[in-house]
Amino acid sequence: MVAALTVALPIGVAVLGDHAQARAAFDPRAFDFWVTDPSMGPIKTRVLRARDGNTNRVVYVLDGMRARQDLNGWEIETNVPQVLANWNINVVMPVGGESSFYADWNAPSSFFGLPHTNFGSSTGSGSSEIFMAGPGKNYRYDWETFLTRDLRNALHDRLGFRANRNGVFGLSMGGSAAVTLAAYHPDQFSYAGSFSGYLNVSAPGMREMIRTAMMDAGGYNVDSMAPPWGPNWYHMDPFVFAPRLVHDNTRLWIAAGSSQPDPADLAGPPGAVADRVIRGVPLEFLALLNTRAFQARMDSLGARNVVYSFPNYGIHDWTNWSHEAYRMIPDMSRNIG
Repeated sequence: MVAALTVALPIGVAVLGDHAQARAAFDPRAFDFWVTDPSMGPIKTRVLRARDGNTNRVVYVLDGMRARQDLNGWEIETNVPQVLANWNINVVMPVGGESSFYADWNAPSSFFGLPHTNFGSSTGSGSSEIFMAGPGKNYRYDWETFLTRDLRNALHDRLGFRANRNGVFGLSMGGSAAVTLAAYHPDQFSYAGSFSGYLNVSAPGMREMIRTAMMDAGGYNVDSMAPPWGPNWYHMDPFVFAPRLVHDNTRLWIAAGSSQPDPADLAGPPGAVADRVIRGVPLEFLALLNTRAFQARMDSLGARNVVYSFPNYGIHDWTNWSHEAYRMIPDMSRNIG
């Protein structure tokens, strides 16, 4: 882990869950579904209905660190939502939550108690956005409560979606969050998938790694999310709460790539390829270390409810995550609804 930190920090660890290859997409079959959270206000979710029109099979699809305010990254970068719909699964894609880990935060993000301003620019580097107003800064992030209460109830009441035995999966930040949601809300989620997730966030160096990532991905402060080494922090650590997952027999799909680029990662202009590989390799190696640690923890507990996927190729990018979703879908289909 120390080696991975040494490599990753200088090149901008904040691409944890970054949308590495911008291929904007918009599926006209999906629709905006607005739900108001008492803390966060109106939140948009994109919904894509199952091809056969059923309301029993539902999956929540979570984004990465640089989640945007217009569309969920899975819709922007991949055709995975369409594949899920063709498997007769209703797709729920929350929009927003940059750097949130989809957690209930301790306080709105701020530094040194200073008020936020409208000065600064969205340059892609959070160093210019630390003191800017925005989501999770003007108000307190309340994502876990929103996903497991407000959105869940609204989907059931307004669309008739089943409120239990749902699936949830995500990449990087979203992968960690998917496992957390399933652990603490087993009545809602019978299945969770983590692709390149950080599943041992209390390991040495991980908090500072996440601190750097959140500062760069929108200028967020990890101390506002959860104080160090307290109940709220451990609440987010799959390595710590692993016994819950074993006790509830929650079906899990846990994956991380080898950090070796896929041939598709090497396609395109040389500059884009170099950027993709230089950023994606060390981050995936860190995710792999976290995921292997979680695997060892689950094995020590005698877990029999996990499928592990460690493909020979895969870096921290959408090529890896898309391929992993295709591998996971048949197993998830058998364990939801």
